[in-house]
Amino acid sequence: MKRVIAIADRAAHVSLKLLVALNILFFLSFLAVLLFAAGRAHAEIPTCTGADMVSALQKTDPAAYQKIEAEAAATPNGKGLLWKLEKPGEQPSFLFGTMHMTDPRVTTLPPAAQKAFDAAGTIIIETTDVLDKQKMMTAMLKEPDLMMFTDSTTLSSLLKPDEAAAMNAALDARGIPPATVAKMKPWMLSAMMALPACELARQSGGAPVLDVKLAEGAKAAGKPVEGLETAESQLRAMASLPLAFHMKGLVDTLKLGDKVNDINETMIVLYQRGDTGMFWPLFRAAMPEEQNDASGYAAFEETMITSRNKVMVDHAGPILAKGNAFMAVGALHLPGPQGLVEDFRKAGYTVTAVGL
Repeated sequence: MKRVIAIADRAAHVSLKLLVALNILFFLSFLAVLLFAAGRAHAEIPTCTGADMVSALQKTDPAAYQKIEAEAAATPNGKGLLWKLEKPGEQPSFLFGTMHMTDPRVTTLPPAAQKAFDAAGTIIIETTDVLDKQKMMTAMLKEPDLMMFTDSTTLSSLLKPDEAAAMNAALDARGIPPATVAKMKPWMLSAMMALPACELARQSGGAPVLDVKLAEGAKAAGKPVEGLETAESQLRAMASLPLAFHMKGLVDTLKLGDKVNDINETMIVLYQRGDTGMFWPLFRAAMPEEQNDASGYAAFEETMITSRNKVMVDHAGPILAKGNAFMAVGALHLPGPQGLVEDFRKAGYTVTAVGL
């Protein structure tokens, strides 16, 4: 286990939790990349790097891996990406967990999911705001304070001198001039930093993440595409959390440096296996707990994950009632006692895993 802990380089535990969680904030990461790409010259896409922490742990500490595997197995609905939704009087629909990335291993649907997508009459994604970039940016500019500091505040002014220096160094290493993000809200920059350099470059170059690829494919096939939430709602939710929490998360995430590559590679490997229940046990084991982060992250989880799950189920209901829909949302929304699979069961659906 010591080698796994070393991967995180003693960064605060909240950074790993936030890094993983940021991968389910579809619109936030999309917008951060869009803003970054707007001021960035075209550059060659760097080679993706990163080591699979799961394989490393299996070799170096089999006992620790078995413990993590057992905890993952105990996570409700922690295995599977595709779920069938059935309710009396309605045609069946499907719920599919995505990963908001452009990596070909992610954007290639498993056969069962591809079959369900092809047969669906309606496609549902988290937000359709991302399908019209110009319209989206126009709407966002009406509330610029959700993305940027509109007073004299800068990111650096909220940091200690050594933290500001560390942030600027991390930005320089990623090819991002610190001046270009000086007025950016911390959650925007955190979403950007949660991506490996190769993924950031691909998205900046216009490559679609899986969710957008599905929506564009649906439109090309003449299928209606529905959204479950708005861009503004996600940003307002982030803005409702304490600024100090966001700043700490940003600093700690930046401290991870190139180890972001390992974390994302591991997430892709687990995603391919459909092991959504293993994300949290693995990364908890990889990091020493810091008790002072517990309350801050609990508020984040409640606001950005649990509450949004309930909103998604409520908004999906009328669409699913029409039958034969394919609902695609971040895979980390699915597992757990307060995940979407359980929430749909509470809403009266019979939910069964497909393809296991």
